[in-house]
Amino acid sequence: MKFDHQAFTHWFRESSPYIHAHRGRTFVVCFGGEIIGDLAFKGLAQDFALLNSLGIRLVLVHGIRPQIEERLKQRNIKSKYKNGLRITDELALLCVKEAAGIVSVEIESVMSMGITNSPMAGARVQIASGNFVTAKPLGVIDGTDFRHTGDVRRIDKKAIRDKLDQQNVVMISPIGYSPTGEVFNLNAEMLATSVAMAIKADKLILMMEQGGLKIGGGEKIPHLTTQEAKDLLRDQTDLPMEFEQHLRAAIIACESGVGRTHLIHRKIDGALLLELFSREGIGTLVSLTPYDLLRNATISDVGGTMDLIHPLERDGVLVERKRENMEIEIETFSVMERDGLILGCAALHVFPEQKMAELACLALHPDYRGQGRGERLLDHLEDKAKAMGLKKLFVLTTQTSHWFRERGFETKDIQELPIEKQLIYNYQRNSKVLIKTLPANGDRS
Repeated sequence: MKFDHQAFTHWFRESSPYIHAHRGRTFVVCFGGEIIGDLAFKGLAQDFALLNSLGIRLVLVHGIRPQIEERLKQRNIKSKYKNGLRITDELALLCVKEAAGIVSVEIESVMSMGITNSPMAGARVQIASGNFVTAKPLGVIDGTDFRHTGDVRRIDKKAIRDKLDQQNVVMISPIGYSPTGEVFNLNAEMLATSVAMAIKADKLILMMEQGGLKIGGGEKIPHLTTQEAKDLLRDQTDLPMEFEQHLRAAIIACESGVGRTHLIHRKIDGALLLELFSREGIGTLVSLTPYDLLRNATISDVGGTMDLIHPLERDGVLVERKRENMEIEIETFSVMERDGLILGCAALHVFPEQKMAELACLALHPDYRGQGRGERLLDHLEDKAKAMGLKKLFVLTTQTSHWFRERGFETKDIQELPIEKQLIYNYQRNSKVLIKTLPANGDRS
């Protein structure tokens, strides 16, 4: 296959901001026992080694369910579950201990070999494991005694951080111990969530066995706020159990201080790298607030904003602006940013005597249109105008009048503009004048 230099250069440039941003950050990654023994695990181990070499502090929490099932089957013992949780009796606990030991050894052996015959050959990774988890019995729930199935009581966050400070990759098995020496079987997903919250991780990454979250037409859901995730759980009663459990874990984590939670399909080769080092990712990102940041523009945004609006100026949609004028006007702009990329912008030019403002230069990156970002920018500018005590918002447009009319603007005569604007109106462009009376604060009607 011919090497595509252009595609590689584009990818590397796109990933470079993330390489810088992730260095020194702490990520907790949870994956099921299904991947152990799978040929794909070597690729995933290679990706873990790469992340470690880039300065990312990694905590790996692994599951052992299939390994437990295999050992129970060998003993002709039937698994017992309630509400998706294993009821761990004495014999099942013996299988849990065996499975945890075997899987831990498998992971350490693969991660400690330098990933031979791979791009990370020779990149030996130090694995640290230990008694980081104090557990308690789950107890009796709705009449069911879960026996040796436990819940997290405490995470030794200092011990984990000390290991990370020594450039170790920390590995945690789904086993917990009580102060009296009892052993408990823990749910790996909830354990990973507890660890992420305790050490205040920047990211919790949950690797799923099934495909990603999708909307009705089969399109991937790229991002959810915690409130949107709650709404989805309430409205979509037919979600697979794995999705539901992952979403609930993501909500708990983000509402407890974890920066972002990522839900990704582990069977896609390179899913971890695609999620972390590309703008759109490959899974579903859950965060407390919207992923795209809306903020006032600063002088450092001039270049990104001009790159965004230049194609629209070239096509005659927007009036051409010189860089020196943009530098003067930049404080009137608001921008929508994602990981350093300006996705959208709009300016608010105020006419205080008439208690009016012009909404100017509303523009969106072509890859991010049609997803409600224009409405968010408009709402943001309307809120700013109302906070200034302004009563009306107007826009001059040649090609997008219908979009504004659908959002409450009405076609008006030039004479209804502020006199200063009338004097500089460009009759050659013949822009339509649209004006919106702003609702009172707190009223979106």
